[in-house]
Amino acid sequence: MKKEIKEKLKHLYLHTYIIFWIIIALFPVLWIVSMSLNPINVLKPTTLTLIPKNASLSAYVKVLQRPYEAYPVPFVQLLFNSLFVAGGTAFLSVALAATAAYAFSRFSFPGRNIGLILFLVTQMLPATATLAPLFVILTLLHIRNSLWGLIIAYASGSVPFAIWNLKGYFDTVPKELEEAALVDGCDRNQAFLKVILPLSVPALAVTFLFGFMNGWMEWMLAWTFLTKPQNFTLAMTLYNMQGQWNTPWSQFAAFSLIISVPVMVVWFLLQKYIVSGLTLGAVKG
Repeated sequence: MKKEIKEKLKHLYLHTYIIFWIIIALFPVLWIVSMSLNPINVLKPTTLTLIPKNASLSAYVKVLQRPYEAYPVPFVQLLFNSLFVAGGTAFLSVALAATAAYAFSRFSFPGRNIGLILFLVTQMLPATATLAPLFVILTLLHIRNSLWGLIIAYASGSVPFAIWNLKGYFDTVPKELEEAALVDGCDRNQAFLKVILPLSVPALAVTFLFGFMNGWMEWMLAWTFLTKPQNFTLAMTLYNMQGQWNTPWSQFAAFSLIISVPVMVVWFLLQKYIVSGLTLGAVKG
């Protein structure tokens, strides 16, 4: 009897501890939701009220009608630009990294280890370190002020991480499966496309998600390369809401929640692959 009571108290303490930290983690999100419902559109928040007085959706209506105060760019155009850039970055990162990671995982060639180390080193550099060379390269290619140029710039930063992530996953796939496919008449490319890639869907999903998030929320490179308002993204618009002396926090909070929805949708769609993709990709390296 005493043992059962101790077990129940132990579980009660554990659940209380977990609930406490969940509340701590969710409180900032709840505060942002509360701020977005404030009809006054405070310039300087001074309270921690979770339920504002006379709560309304006026901030959401305003940012959806005219999200960018300086230029008449509709929200739908900004949404399309962001989806195009984020989706293009994710697809390009996965396509380039999958073939490169497969080569690093399965073949031995001169410079293999040095190449992997250099990919790792690039992840240690801040994004600002690549601004100047990317600016020059995209300008010479005449795609600097375009969404395609921004996709290439984002993919250049996402590919090294994607290669390491996929390479670790490919290492866990038995080579005997490819050998069996080769015996059955497949060539190396067919074995890669029909055997390795279908088995690597979890890792590909994780890589796609990180590439999508990178292209969706990044704004510094976009502000450097893009000058045409019709090419602006949602992240750029959110950054622009920050004023020099004050910020319309209700609109800022509402817009922050709105642009987080697509990332959440992609996350939930890929949720069943994420855990296995992250864990198995870290087994070998």
